[in-house]
Amino acid sequence: ALVGLSFSGAIGLTFLMLGCALEYYGVYWPLFVLIFYFICPIPHFIAKRSDDSDAASSACRELAYFFTTGIVVSAFGFPIILARVEAIKWGACGLVLAGNAVIFLTILGFFLVFGRGDDFSWEQW
Repeated sequence: ALVGLSFSGAIGLTFLMLGCALEYYGVYWPLFVLIFYFICPIPHFIAKRSDDSDAASSACRELAYFFTTGIVVSAFGFPIILARVEAIKWGACGLVLAGNAVIFLTILGFFLVFGRGDDFSWEQW
């Protein structure tokens, strides 16, 4: 599972780099999407830290879902806005959006695979 997740992460970052580094596009503004990749799991980590296991759905967890959804939507909206104001070309926008989809599915897969709380989980890292 870890090898598959790392491979899909590499594919997503390749799409992002192609959207920036191809000679036809040649603008590196879409690299600011990396900030969204790094801050996406933070609300989940905070909610996991203050999680009360007796409640079916806590307010902290719901707020973490809300913030994570806002981060993901912003990551998809950022290249569209850049393409709309003609800071990047629409082809670069498509490559960045494809990279976003792959990266966020990889992050989701990581939490589904390693977030079960068994002996082999991300919590011990």
